[in-house]
Amino acid sequence: MKAMNDVPKDLLDNNCTWPMYRCPDNSMNIRTITAGFNLELPLEEERVRHIASFANSAKKEFEQRGYVVQTVRIATQPWEEYYTSKEQIVSLVKELEAYADTYAIDYYNVGPTKNPRLIPLINDLIRNTARLFCTVTIADDRRIDYETARRTAALIKGLSTISPDGFSNLRFAGLFNSGPGGAFFPAAYHRGPESFAIGTENSDLVFKAFSHARDIEKAGRILKEILMEEFTRIEEIANRIGEKQGMLYEGIDVSIAPSVKPDESLAFAFEQLGLGRFGDAGTLAIAKIITDTIRDLEVRKCGYCGLMLPVLEDYGLAKRNIDGAFNLTDLLLYSSVCGTGLDTIPLPGDVSEERLYALLLDIASLSNKLDKPLSARLMPVPDKRVGEMTDYTFEYFANTKIMNI
Repeated sequence: MKAMNDVPKDLLDNNCTWPMYRCPDNSMNIRTITAGFNLELPLEEERVRHIASFANSAKKEFEQRGYVVQTVRIATQPWEEYYTSKEQIVSLVKELEAYADTYAIDYYNVGPTKNPRLIPLINDLIRNTARLFCTVTIADDRRIDYETARRTAALIKGLSTISPDGFSNLRFAGLFNSGPGGAFFPAAYHRGPESFAIGTENSDLVFKAFSHARDIEKAGRILKEILMEEFTRIEEIANRIGEKQGMLYEGIDVSIAPSVKPDESLAFAFEQLGLGRFGDAGTLAIAKIITDTIRDLEVRKCGYCGLMLPVLEDYGLAKRNIDGAFNLTDLLLYSSVCGTGLDTIPLPGDVSEERLYALLLDIASLSNKLDKPLSARLMPVPDKRVGEMTDYTFEYFANTKIMNI
């Protein structure tokens, strides 16, 4: 089957020659260098300056070797471990926010809480900051905390009202059996000695690999060759940085991260293999091919190491959602063989806490049954109904239709 008619023609005319299935320049962007540390009270500015200095020096090392580094981030252990009162934790994150501004940190993550009593405070943490991310652990050790799920549903509704577009939920997620040490936000948090991890933006390489393969039987082999060459170069640099600066290198989260550029779309990449549109029969099989491939990569790995399918962060996913090619149940199905759960899902502003609670329980049940980490970043949009278009101006979002639970 030929590529879909609405895939721009120039996406199919790849100007790169691929004797080894790659271009000679650095094809991957570094989406994040995430450095982790244990926050201790009282918070000392020098400690934050030290970890920020390391992260920015690592960024400089990659840039000197031709890479684009999009963000520098830091993460702490779960915030409930250094919480003493509402006033204290709000003051503390404001202090971290100021240090992030001072020391060129794009975003910081204070990790999850498992305590239902603390969940409402997250509204205050996010409301009083612009760079902070945090999370709630809903399922852990394959056990669902139902009260935590209920309070998380209420929190998602509350966060959606902070701004007219519901954007604040971008900085929050529910976690399910998710461990520390990853690179990607919102799920990343820290344990152990100071360390760093790398997250990349790599959907363009999937598009190029599948455009070359045109066949699901060859897709995994070609994709692995491309990714191994790219990730090996990144790992060599990361190892040198860690050794030189005495910082533990956790690894690369080799997850396939999306893009709002049409020629880097994951959904359009799927469609190069001749099995139809993203969302048609065959989508699940391709998702599994990608996940099997990246988990077979011979580099040090950390984090999810899965296929990300965030609807608002991928041009082709946003387009296929407009076309009605898939729904939330389909995305959960794909998560069973690959991804990170439900991410950047635009929902109607009047969605009830009960429906959000039910959806969180579905994700938790899937995570527990499969013993795999998942997350949920759900984004009710005030005054929007199912089928209406979002109107975000955020450069990393592609507008799409509001989805139904």
